[in-house]
Amino acid sequence: MESLKPLAAPLRPGRRMTELSQAPVSGPVSGPVIATPSPARAPQHTLAQGLVACAGVFVVIGVLAIFSFKLHVLLLLGSFGSSAVMVFTFPEIHFSQPRSVIGGHVICSAMGLAALQLWGPVWWSLALAAALSLALMMLTRTVHPPAGSNPVIAFLTAPHWDFVLFPTLFGAAAMVLVAIVYHRGCKRRYPLYWR
Repeated sequence: MESLKPLAAPLRPGRRMTELSQAPVSGPVSGPVIATPSPARAPQHTLAQGLVACAGVFVVIGVLAIFSFKLHVLLLLGSFGSSAVMVFTFPEIHFSQPRSVIGGHVICSAMGLAALQLWGPVWWSLALAAALSLALMMLTRTVHPPAGSNPVIAFLTAPHWDFVLFPTLFGAAAMVLVAIVYHRGCKRRYPLYWR
């Protein structure tokens, strides 16, 4: 098995990558040599997939908005828009599973509120809340990237602790419930797992 060799010559205009990979190595090589694969392409979606995803986002945001107005209880967070995009466009990935959607949002909202109350509205408190939120999501296997904005939302709005229940917990749970019903209606498997 041939070992990978680092590039010996700098990239100059007009020089092709094949020339660089065949260039001899001069001098000792220190440290690991890392080969990087060619860049992957962004996913390509069909018109039908796009319509199904867009309709799902419309339905879930619509349901949350209707219940928020009718019940006079907030069920929407700014981060739920990007959660809806993930859940309806990529329902098969870990970030879109119920444990990640609900757990991630609850952890991040609670961490944002805790940091705000413990250390006040200072820059490092917000930065620490965001970092600790990610650490807790990783430890609990509930990473949900859109939830990472919840500490920022908590710092901007300075809500009371009921923010963790309404809109965070009940809004995220309602989103998952709508997603389950919607995906089943579209003959798509969701969720892939609960634990």
